[in-house]
Amino acid sequence: MGPLQGIRVVEMAGIGPAPFAGMMLADLGATVIRIDPPKRPGIGADLMGRGKRAIAIDAKKPGASELILRIVDRSSILIEGFRPGVMERLGLGPEQLMAVNPRLIYGRMTGWGQEGSKATRSGHDINYISLSGVLGSIAGSEHGPTIPLNLVGDFGGGGMLLVAGVLAALIESHRTGRGQVVDAAMVDGSLLLMTMIYSMFQDGGWSAAPGGNLLDGGAPFYRNYRTKDDRWLAVGALEPQFFNELVTTLGVGDRFNVKNQYDHQLWPEMEAAFEKEFAGRSRSDWEEVFAFSDACVTPVLTMGESLEHPFHQERGSFVKVGGFTQPAPAPRFSHQTDEDRRSRPELSYDSRGILEEIGVDRDEADALCAQGLVIE
Repeated sequence: MGPLQGIRVVEMAGIGPAPFAGMMLADLGATVIRIDPPKRPGIGADLMGRGKRAIAIDAKKPGASELILRIVDRSSILIEGFRPGVMERLGLGPEQLMAVNPRLIYGRMTGWGQEGSKATRSGHDINYISLSGVLGSIAGSEHGPTIPLNLVGDFGGGGMLLVAGVLAALIESHRTGRGQVVDAAMVDGSLLLMTMIYSMFQDGGWSAAPGGNLLDGGAPFYRNYRTKDDRWLAVGALEPQFFNELVTTLGVGDRFNVKNQYDHQLWPEMEAAFEKEFAGRSRSDWEEVFAFSDACVTPVLTMGESLEHPFHQERGSFVKVGGFTQPAPAPRFSHQTDEDRRSRPELSYDSRGILEEIGVDRDEADALCAQGLVIE
C-alpha cells in the first residue's frame, strides 16, 4: 500500500540508477514488473529488487517485442537504462510503445543524455560528476578529489530525478491524455544538484580551490574532527546560535564568538583550538556531551554502527528484505501505516502470473516457455 497504488510500471532490467528508480516506485506503492534477460541474477544478488515482480524474456527472439508490448499496454510507466538506440533496435522504442499505449510515460536513464556528442559513449558515476564540476569541488588527498561513493550521479542526480520526472509526466498525462519521453541524464542531474554551489561560485562566495570553502571542510565549524580514540565527529554549527553553543560547550567561548565566527583570518586558530579540544576525549564521551545540544555535533558512524544505532532503531529506519537489512522506504506518508512501510517483499519471479494478467492462457504460456521466449 502506498500513494502510487494502482500505478503499473515496467522496468527493463539493468544496473544502478534505473533499478533504484524502480525500487523507489515500488516503495511508493506502484506495481513494478521487471523484465529480465534470460541470464537473470539470483534473488540474493539483486540488491534493489524489493517490492518488484519479474519475468525473464529473451528480447532477441521472434515475438519478444510483441509480448513486451502486451505488458506495456497495461502499464502507466516504462523505465530503461540502456544506451540510446538499444530499445529502438529491440523494437521497443518510444514510437513503437506509445503507438500501442499513447498515455505511456517512457523514462530513459542515461549518463550523457539521449543527444549530444557523448550520448553513445560509456561512463560511470565518477565520469558524470567529474564533467559536471562536482568531483573537482571536493577536497581530497594525494589521490585527487574524494569520491563521494556513487551517490551523486547514479542515485541523487540519476534515479531520484528519473522518479521525479516520470511522476511529473504522469500527472500531466492525466490532464492531457498524452504520454511523453522523460530524458533523465546523470550529468544533467549532477549539475542540478550543484545549483547553489555554482551560484555561490559566480557570486564570489565560493573559491575554485576545494577544501577552503564554507561547506567543503574549509570552515572550522563545518568539518570533521578526530577524537581521542581515533574516531571522528561531524560538526555543522553554521548558524550563530549553534556556533555559540559549540564554543561554549568546548570551553573556548572566551576566544571565539558569533562576532568573529566568519573572520577567515581567525579560522586557522579556531580550527587548531577545536582540534585540541575534540582530541581530548573519546567519541562516546562527546556523544554524551552533545546528546541534547543544538551545537550540531554527531558521531561519524560506519555502516555497521549505523545499523545498530539507537536512533535508527527508534525510528525504524531499516527493514529486512530477504537476507539483507536495507534502509527503509523514504519519505514517510501519514496515510501509510508503519507496517505497510516496513513490509518490503523481496523480488519475486512470477512469469506465469504476469502472463495471466495480460491475457495469456495456460496453453500459450506453455508454448512461450517451450520456445525459450519466456524463461521460468
